[in-house]
Amino acid sequence: MLFFNRRTSAVWLTVRLALCGPARAADPDNNIHRLGIQITANEPGLMTMALNNAANVARHYGETGDEFEIELVAYGPGLHMLREDTSPVKARLKSISESLPNMTFSACGNTITEMQKLEKKPIPIFPGARIVKTGVVRIIELQEQGWSYLRP
Repeated sequence: MLFFNRRTSAVWLTVRLALCGPARAADPDNNIHRLGIQITANEPGLMTMALNNAANVARHYGETGDEFEIELVAYGPGLHMLREDTSPVKARLKSISESLPNMTFSACGNTITEMQKLEKKPIPIFPGARIVKTGVVRIIELQEQGWSYLRP
């Protein structure tokens, strides 16, 4: 089993960039910038940072007039961010979802299923979020489509 921490992730990114070059973040045909943000930890500070990053990206591209899309994918312990009953950033989620129509929140269906088994109750998800089958696979799909990747 491989274990990646922030340091090994940075090394991996450096190797990837050296071998493959930077990933294309914008669609060359219509100049849409796309950013996928991964949340995997139940840490309010990290969740706030991710939302701040999304707001900063939106502000930047709003000022330059460029189009953009942002998708935040939460899985594992990070799913608490999108849980209606346990989210420490619920008010901020509501505010951002109302102000950024080109931002999508995706909740991992596998994580929801496992949490329901453990807690023996339905897991309420933030009304602005959609459920994807597998959070990890969603991140892979976004990267394969040329989206930039951020893990705050």
